[in-house]
Amino acid sequence: MDAKQLLELVIRPTLKKLGLHSEAAEQLVIGTIWQESRGEYIKQLGGGPALGLAQMEPATHDDIWCNYLAYKRTLANGITELASMQSLDDDMLPDANELMGNLNYAVAMCRVHYLRVKAPLPKAGDVEGMAAYWKQYYNTPLGAGKPQEFVENFPTI
Repeated sequence: MDAKQLLELVIRPTLKKLGLHSEAAEQLVIGTIWQESRGEYIKQLGGGPALGLAQMEPATHDDIWCNYLAYKRTLANGITELASMQSLDDDMLPDANELMGNLNYAVAMCRVHYLRVKAPLPKAGDVEGMAAYWKQYYNTPLGAGKPQEFVENFPTI
């Protein structure tokens, strides 16, 4: 996948539609995607549970809906509008499998994952800061990823 196209045609418009856009936010999302899947994999290699280009686990997806978006109705409605009707359950919540086939939805959920964090986003262009932020809040201190990998994998656009 071409990082520039993903940024310009999916990430930026999705974040703007949801009112969650900033240069730092779009860089953090594209950096997360490139670290997690190199923009290639839609299901975790080796049989793990992570789904989509940002490799979000279904449990994380569901937790975002139950413990964050349930209290942010305007944002939740905007994200639901990105989902396909086939993925909505009886409560009108998207299924985590939507992360695999819907780029806009996967980008939105990645951004919302970071939105729950109280610490401010690193400044745009601070790839090392983004790497540390990704490690702390997305991969977690117990995760296998390393901030240096994030820096090395960060796409040149």
